[in-house]
Amino acid sequence: MSRFLVIAPEGIHTTRAADDLAQCLSAAAPLSRMSAFAGTDLTSAAASPERALPLAVEAVRACDSEYVLIEGVADVALHLFDTFDWSLNLAAATQAHVILALDTEGYSADLVAAEIRTARMRAQKHHAQLSAVLLPAAMAQAVSVDDVHILSLPLTDESRATLTGLTPPSAVTPLTFQANLVDRARSDRKRIVLPEPEDDRVLKAAAEVLQRGIADIILVGDEVAIRQRSEQLGVDVSAASIVAVDDPVLHEKYAAEFARLRQKKGITIEQAREKVRDVSYFGTMMVHMGDADGMVSGAAHTTAHTIVPSFQIIKTAPGVSIVSSIFLMLMADRVWAFGDCAVNPNPTPEQLADIAISSAYTARQFGIEPKVAMLSYSTGTSGSGVDVEAVAEATRIAQEKAPELAIEGPIQFDASVDEAVAATKLPHSTVAGHATVFVFPSLNAGNIGYKAVQRSSGAVAVGPILQGLNKPVNDLSRGALVEDIVNTVALTAVQAQNSNNAS
Repeated sequence: MSRFLVIAPEGIHTTRAADDLAQCLSAAAPLSRMSAFAGTDLTSAAASPERALPLAVEAVRACDSEYVLIEGVADVALHLFDTFDWSLNLAAATQAHVILALDTEGYSADLVAAEIRTARMRAQKHHAQLSAVLLPAAMAQAVSVDDVHILSLPLTDESRATLTGLTPPSAVTPLTFQANLVDRARSDRKRIVLPEPEDDRVLKAAAEVLQRGIADIILVGDEVAIRQRSEQLGVDVSAASIVAVDDPVLHEKYAAEFARLRQKKGITIEQAREKVRDVSYFGTMMVHMGDADGMVSGAAHTTAHTIVPSFQIIKTAPGVSIVSSIFLMLMADRVWAFGDCAVNPNPTPEQLADIAISSAYTARQFGIEPKVAMLSYSTGTSGSGVDVEAVAEATRIAQEKAPELAIEGPIQFDASVDEAVAATKLPHSTVAGHATVFVFPSLNAGNIGYKAVQRSSGAVAVGPILQGLNKPVNDLSRGALVEDIVNTVALTAVQAQNSNNAS
């Protein structure tokens, strides 16, 4: 599938250019045509673009034609709403090629070229790609701009070949990643248990997950209270399954299994019956026994309350010695993975190696090609000390256990992301300058690091995502927004898909 978003300075030219493009592309394959306000409207976009844009992105991505043509927004009588910015943001989020159409009457070729270069720089600031410009035939022959195809109107068979042969834009914005995540979850719907429906955010998120078809939802609680509260909130959770911790069949089944799992710890059946009345233990038992595919909790409970049951019940996956976490850092045009920033305070070299391997595999689950940087205050052999030696040993162990992965360390953060620094410090490394997965030497460094990047760059931090468990359980921040809960449900569903594939 290829997407094209056509923009012109004046509305009449946008429509005319879109007509020409539609006629050209539809001769090659089925085409859908839509407005850049699809899924929303001008008033909503101007009043709250951060809410309206995801709706437009979802509407565009819902088209399954071979070609999707988006008609960019013309200038409107709202002086504080930048229609060009809206169109570029939509193009970046949907990975659509930007096609610029210009009316060049009265302009010299130099001025037209300057306008194209300005439009290209503006697109780059929004992480969109200006791929082609449509010009009248005479002007098209006179104008040339590096890395931009100049196409002559009316469009020809040669123009069609150029457009259909374009390489898709590669920038991954936060909206792109989130939309990809939702698509992945929808492709094989999983059952996710939410044991905290007494929290209004959880009910709102459950309603959104169900409405968007992201996952099937199981709520743990009193059905009458849940139905009443959802009605008061004006949200629809009628499609959710609701179970109570005192359900006689489930409660006894879970108690018997928990007693079996913990018998070496001296847990009696009576103690087990009491333990599984706790919603975190009940929800975790649902996942363990296959009555749910994953669990998301923590909006109203501590991290320990959420994840300790999974350590006792679900336990680690084969070959994994430690449960750890990563954050997916949604940067402006790419996604990085940071681990471990939430679970293990001072991992040993052996544990750090396992964290690196788990982080690489988790990153790959979410479409990130792992290039692992084992972070330190020293790069290569430039420094020494106990901490550096621990990272060097962890790197050696990780490389030995997973030789198929690209792992480099010890390495400083700048050498891992900056090609110029990497060329000086580690010129022959395939990871240096191109890292995508960053393994911090301690929880202290990792937690500081992810929050520093989040707050200074405006990155969206998705997580923590627990890794290394047999089945997926994920913890929420107690300050989580509804959007955060929806995203966590989606990524838990994707983890469940991968867990099923691996089993």
